[in-house]
Amino acid sequence: MQFLREMIISLLKLSTDKPVLQKLVNQEAKVPSDIGRRLLQTLQRGGLIYLCDGSVEISSLQRVRLAVRAFELGADNERVSSVLKWKEFESVGSITLEMYGYEVETNLHFRQGGRRWELDVVGCRKPLVVCVDCKHWHRGLHPSRFKEAADQQVKRTLAFAESLSNPAVRVECSSWNEAIFVPVVLSLMPASLKFHGGTPVVPMLQFQDFLAQLPLCLDSVRHLRKAQPHLMDSL
Repeated sequence: MQFLREMIISLLKLSTDKPVLQKLVNQEAKVPSDIGRRLLQTLQRGGLIYLCDGSVEISSLQRVRLAVRAFELGADNERVSSVLKWKEFESVGSITLEMYGYEVETNLHFRQGGRRWELDVVGCRKPLVVCVDCKHWHRGLHPSRFKEAADQQVKRTLAFAESLSNPAVRVECSSWNEAIFVPVVLSLMPASLKFHGGTPVVPMLQFQDFLAQLPLCLDSVRHLRKAQPHLMDSL
């Protein structure tokens, strides 16, 4: 387990948008080449990496999955966080939304109610507008932090819905006659809290399932229906 954990940390540290040599991964992880080869083959069988001609290729989604696997093996949060950047985590959330047909905006800034707001990721697929707050957290975080994050995301989502009457806010859903806004907190690791007041806290590796089920399970999650030009319901 320790060898595998160190191998994953080394892969996360060395991998970029280009393949990395297997021998460099073995050296970084300080494991013998024969053990390193077997560990890499194990990771490939699990769909976490791709081996080709002595090199290792890793996609953005695979990097997030490797990070989760490292946590499961007991890796220290600081070590993993230092090699998996928050922007990568956000990028995977955006890619997942796009896979399900959403038009995506990232780092969306807007003004509403006399203050400035920001949403990490907004996905629009008529009539749904999924507003995502990406939390690069590890397991064991106190539930109060998840509750606070959920409450804040509800406020951001409501402010965003109300800001759409401003012509300066130009996103896919601005011209819709009606939209359904869903606040979501996206976590790297499974949270001890799955919902807070109906606001879902979704682990990254379950985000695809969440999006697939969302249109059918909308009544079970907190959401806001907005018909232009007034809010019809409240969160």
